[in-house]
Amino acid sequence: MPQFSRLPREMNLNRPTVTRFWQLRLIYTTVEEKPQRIYQKLAALRATGGTVSGTLNEHTAEGKWVSKSQLLRIVRELRKYRQYDHALEVMEWMENRNIKFLSPDYALHLDLISKVNGLSAAEKYFNSLPAFMKSQGTYGSLLNSFCKEANENKALTLFKEMEELGFTCHTLPYNNIMSLYLRINKPEKIPGLVEEMKQRKISLDSFTYNIWMQSYARQNDIEGVEKVYHEMTENDAALSDWTTYTNLAVHYFKAGLAEKSESVLKKAESVIDPKNREAYHYLITLYSNLSNLKEVHRVWDSLKSVFRVTTNISYLVMLGSLHRLKDLVGMERVFKEWESKCSSYDFRLVKMVVSAYLEQDMIEEAEALFKQASVKASKPFLSGMDLFMVYFLRKGQMDRCLEFFEAAVKNETWIPQASVVDAFLMYLVGSGDVETANRLFNLMKDVSSLKPTAYNLLLRAYVAAGKTDPDLRRMLEEDEIEIDDELEMLLQKVCPR
Repeated sequence: MPQFSRLPREMNLNRPTVTRFWQLRLIYTTVEEKPQRIYQKLAALRATGGTVSGTLNEHTAEGKWVSKSQLLRIVRELRKYRQYDHALEVMEWMENRNIKFLSPDYALHLDLISKVNGLSAAEKYFNSLPAFMKSQGTYGSLLNSFCKEANENKALTLFKEMEELGFTCHTLPYNNIMSLYLRINKPEKIPGLVEEMKQRKISLDSFTYNIWMQSYARQNDIEGVEKVYHEMTENDAALSDWTTYTNLAVHYFKAGLAEKSESVLKKAESVIDPKNREAYHYLITLYSNLSNLKEVHRVWDSLKSVFRVTTNISYLVMLGSLHRLKDLVGMERVFKEWESKCSSYDFRLVKMVVSAYLEQDMIEEAEALFKQASVKASKPFLSGMDLFMVYFLRKGQMDRCLEFFEAAVKNETWIPQASVVDAFLMYLVGSGDVETANRLFNLMKDVSSLKPTAYNLLLRAYVAAGKTDPDLRRMLEEDEIEIDDELEMLLQKVCPR
């Protein structure tokens, strides 16, 4: 019998047992007949608003009771699509209703706490668990969190504790520590861990071999990479999946061995699951890195022949690859194909083509597409405005640059991308154009999120021009802008005490 969040209040517990049995069976059957409905509501919360608890409470208030197994499936699906906060809220909702957790559930909960609230919160949760729940799973989840956050000291301390408890007799803890060493740029430590695994007779899986190869690639040792690959295929050919071949292709490419790279890409294509869209994306991207336009188009045609619907992500990968190869004609053709079929208008694709036009100084085409996209999407194309700002700034056309800047600032949600801020900094520091800096400041000063950037640009322009203004320090303090060391250094030059 599955576990349920709660029994309906209206159920009469004094009725005969058989009646209660059929009521529970009816609840369970109703839930299992439409398992996706509540998940779809929760997955859509980013767009629709509302809360997880409110949605689940409303669902159960309608008599649509949810089993524990279904809730856990929902959690894993939300986690899969990186909706970590909502996944965590589902688990908290379960916990508040005293749904019994088992060891794997605690491990999952700990992982989500780490992703949403950080390592200290995850540690606190782990320490609060009763001793019998500090299992291999919960230890492993905490170790994974330490490794992903590149906290070497805590990861190695916990790994040693796990060794003493007998929790490191399988592959996963070692794979986590190897991933950590790659993150902190200590690839030379990985072969020693592999040797330790062999001595302990712990089987190496595909991930282990791939990360072992990567450790040699990081040290520019392509012979080491090939040695590991040959050992892997000799020990178990089934471990060589498409990810192994695409990783090997990347290693060959970075080593300047283009022919070998293309050869293993052919092997990758021969073993991929035809329904694996991500594999096609990798192949398209890697062929574009190899400047092989013919193969890019061939794999693209294969992808479209396999899948009934070509997603926005697939179009984005293809446009990015054609952009990399400067195939503007191909980009226009693929973009028009997407426009004719798309079910949801995606500014990322438009931005890719606008960017390609601007790189070729095709300003009329870029502006025409920008206006068309803004109309079709019925909302401001803010990331497109960023492109035009940078373009006109680099061309020295300040009036046109500020035209787009003024339009962007009118949208409260706009935050300039780093490329925009860097372009303005480069211009203002190089020119000392205080007039333009003041224009920017006046446009940005009334938007609280932009105030720190506004002051930073203004101060740097003043320093570059060798000008002072004693009022700027007072203005900063009145606006409650945090003054760090860098800002203080600028202030001392612009408004010395």
